[in-house]
Amino acid sequence: MAHSSGAPLRPSGPSGPGSPAPDGAPRAPRRRRRWVRRLLLGLVVLLIAATTLTWVLYQRLDGNITTDTRTANELARYERERPTALVAGAQNILIIGSDSRSGAENGKYGADSGTQRSDTTILLHLAADRKSATAVSMPRDLMAKIPSCRKPDGSYTNEHFAQFNWAFEDAGAACTIRTVENITHIRVDHHIIVDFASFKRLVDAVDGVEVCLKRPMDDPEARLKLPAGRQVLHGEAALGYVRARYGIGDGSDTERMGRQQEFLGALFQEMRSDGVLLNPTRLYPVLDAATKSLTTDGGLDSLRKMYDLVRTVRNIPTDHVQFLTVPRRPYQYNAARDELVQPDADQLFELLRHDRPVPVTPHVRPADGKHAAVPHESEPSEAPVADPSPPASATPSPTAPPTYEGTTAARGICG
Repeated sequence: MAHSSGAPLRPSGPSGPGSPAPDGAPRAPRRRRRWVRRLLLGLVVLLIAATTLTWVLYQRLDGNITTDTRTANELARYERERPTALVAGAQNILIIGSDSRSGAENGKYGADSGTQRSDTTILLHLAADRKSATAVSMPRDLMAKIPSCRKPDGSYTNEHFAQFNWAFEDAGAACTIRTVENITHIRVDHHIIVDFASFKRLVDAVDGVEVCLKRPMDDPEARLKLPAGRQVLHGEAALGYVRARYGIGDGSDTERMGRQQEFLGALFQEMRSDGVLLNPTRLYPVLDAATKSLTTDGGLDSLRKMYDLVRTVRNIPTDHVQFLTVPRRPYQYNAARDELVQPDADQLFELLRHDRPVPVTPHVRPADGKHAAVPHESEPSEAPVADPSPPASATPSPTAPPTYEGTTAARGICG
């Protein structure tokens, strides 16, 4: 029957929130559900992509670290003669700076003779409560008893009294660790080896380290020429700065160690700053450079292990991160070499063994003046004057531990 009013008929079918609009378009709730599904799908895809990328980057960083299994195996052969750790939780890490010329980057500094010396050796003590850290430099020219060590070819060196850095040249990190333990009676828990190329990568990753020079610096042996004043040093210049010996100050290795300690303190500040740790675009290059820079024992050979270590020391106040050189003086039989000042040195080692505070007073920075005559660093180490019975000790000091000269990470190079 025809509609009497003449009005158009309504379309038949369901009506309500989910039904099509009169013009045939989907209603708003259905569009919202479709949009939500697409958003969730996109988020899942992003999450999977981010997780995959994180895993790939983690594996890459983890794989950068070189594990030194040979040293661990060699030390295990001498376990009975090694010192026992006295304080649970305290850590002693030996940092060895190698002057190896192997590889394309390191080869720029001289021909690869197949040997390497430890230009820099630092014993880093981390307190059990992680409220302080003390880094003690061992002079490369320190006269020491080096034990008989097995070389990579299976032959053995003879026990001898010679320059400390001969241990690394003789038989590598294991021989250096055993020599340090013989001198200090401190158990070395871990070791890290850093070469020239590794050091440069680390400095570049934090965008350089600022230094201040009172006078221009010119040292051809370190390949370094710098103007006076405040300036930021990057890879090559930074390496030259910490290696320089003849173009600044008195030319002594002791002064160079002090300069290295100040530089490491400044580098520590840069690496622990929020500008690096809280900035992914800067953090990844630092992690990449740091892991590529390391050859270490199995106890520190993964990103997780390194992160756990860094996390525990990040909150150490910079004024509780101390740097000093073991008390030394010219060796009485050869003034171009060093010997320990006793009992000051043994008292220092005793404090570290028992995880006690080490009193450190800031050393006075020498003027950048005329340097004294010292052995040429780029030449092979000269054989020391034979001495079958090295001196037992120097003039006795007071019973109370002395205050040692050094610096802290808070002071910085320009402080």
